[in-house]
Amino acid sequence: MLAAPLLWLTLTIGVFELFDTASRRSGRHPLFHPVLWSTPVLIGLLLATGTPYAIYKAATLPLSFLLGPAVVGLAVPIWAERVRIRRLAVPIALALGAGAVTSIVSAVGIMALLGAPHDILASIAPRATTTPVAMAVAGQLGGIPALAAVIVLFAGVVGAMIATPLLDALRLRDYRVRGFALGVAAHGIGAARAFQVDPVAGAMASLGMALNAVVTAALLSVVAAFT
Repeated sequence: MLAAPLLWLTLTIGVFELFDTASRRSGRHPLFHPVLWSTPVLIGLLLATGTPYAIYKAATLPLSFLLGPAVVGLAVPIWAERVRIRRLAVPIALALGAGAVTSIVSAVGIMALLGAPHDILASIAPRATTTPVAMAVAGQLGGIPALAAVIVLFAGVVGAMIATPLLDALRLRDYRVRGFALGVAAHGIGAARAFQVDPVAGAMASLGMALNAVVTAALLSVVAAFT
């Protein structure tokens, strides 16, 4: 029964819905982010039942498949905001460049100072991109794709958790700015959080996520060509 696809698919959806409900009732408090809690609970269930990850992965393939259309669907709010985005082309380009470079340099720089080996540095460099991009870039740089995926997930959850209180503390009230910053720093998980706050923030976060994936991949590909 533990190997039945429907069981793990149902458990995954059920666990996430449980913690998402708790998040809504808490007023979307940062410490109640559903991904933060549902991930360790599902890992615990797999360990407790001795279920191999391969079985779980096969059982939840429908969710993995839907991730692609969901990401593509983010183009809809971007298109709806196209006039506003066109007017902000220069500020967006400057913010994107600053965000992408800062994300790479800060993460790699800190880890290098701590004496991390090359494969760890290569794995953390694309931390602000989406998981597929990060895994591909990490492999190209000589990193560990699986570790890159974990780092991306962690960066997204932390970004989504601290974004609202941090931006409030910085007195940034413009949802265009808040959303774009969250998308660049925390990719899809950040974009999902932005949509919970404001539609404009969600659209700008989607734009930031997409553009940062392209720019970061391009920058790190150039680095890989010279290393």
